[in-house]
Amino acid sequence: MAVKLNRRSFDFAKKRVGDGHHVLDQNDDWSEHRPSAGQENDFIEKHGFAEYEKWFLGVDDEHAEGTKGRHKFPYGDFTDVHRCGVIAAEVRAAQNDYTDIEKAATHLLGMLDELRDSKS
Repeated sequence: MAVKLNRRSFDFAKKRVGDGHHVLDQNDDWSEHRPSAGQENDFIEKHGFAEYEKWFLGVDDEHAEGTKGRHKFPYGDFTDVHRCGVIAAEVRAAQNDYTDIEKAATHLLGMLDELRDSKS
């Protein structure tokens, strides 16, 4: 599997966080907050794959463009960046030695934690 960081998605995620489109949820909330397959399909139907791919930190070039399997490491719900999604992406990237994706997720987590800490 040739999975690498999707820089465009990483930049998009940083902008979403900076613009206030984020959820400062708990570590284990991702199973509840992650979009379902049906929600993903609805989003693709309405917005296309170019918008869909922005919500995934990784891209697998062994899968064809225009397929869901090409996109790895989701971090949001197609509206907001979720802290729990970023944590899940960071952990999975570390487990699979995708260092560039892990570093990107760590950076996003730092941004989110700074925001969370400033609200305390």
